[in-house]
Amino acid sequence: MSEPTSKYSTTMPRDIAEAAKALSDPSGLSAYVATAVARQVECDNLNKLITVAEAEHGPVTDEEIQSLRDQLNQARREQTEHGASAA
Repeated sequence: MSEPTSKYSTTMPRDIAEAAKALSDPSGLSAYVATAVARQVECDNLNKLITVAEAEHGPVTDEEIQSLRDQLNQARREQTEHGASAA
């Protein structure tokens, strides 16, 4: 992360801290935690966006979700097929 940093003190369960420390790469626990927090901020922002969109347009139905999943899966299959034929 290239942004300026500040030092913070946090408290978390020991088992989570130890697991994070064990999983962190050479950049260390701070980078691992910063990445996790950044991911959570992105999820929270996405949830806010979804709430606003649903308030304006109504909730997304299960059928709409499945249709989009099917389209995504089809696009992935086509991409794989084109990639395999190009090799």
